[in-house]
Amino acid sequence: MKRHRLPDTDSVEELARFWDNHDLTDFAHDLQEVSEPLFVRGRGTSLSIELPPTEAQHLKKIARSKGLKEAAVLREWVLERLHGFSSIGRPPDEASAAAQKPDGE
Repeated sequence: MKRHRLPDTDSVEELARFWDNHDLTDFAHDLQEVSEPLFVRGRGTSLSIELPPTEAQHLKKIARSKGLKEAAVLREWVLERLHGFSSIGRPPDEASAAAQKPDGE
């Protein structure tokens, strides 16, 4: 019987294709028991948002152009907004409008 080799890749697509055509029991000789978790969830809180399809497509294009996942781009934007909001004590739009008003208004 031919012994299969596990793929050496980080590509989710390649791994999905591989496991679509192979069974884990074919690799019993490569399995090892672990005593500690290998994947640990981050300590952050996950949120879900809904976007209209056109905005979701726009977000995908922006993320692709930056070489990031959509969630990473959204996280970056939210953190920028939150940091701007908390450093001044009011939303950035209000802060910039107040800074542009001439004295005495």
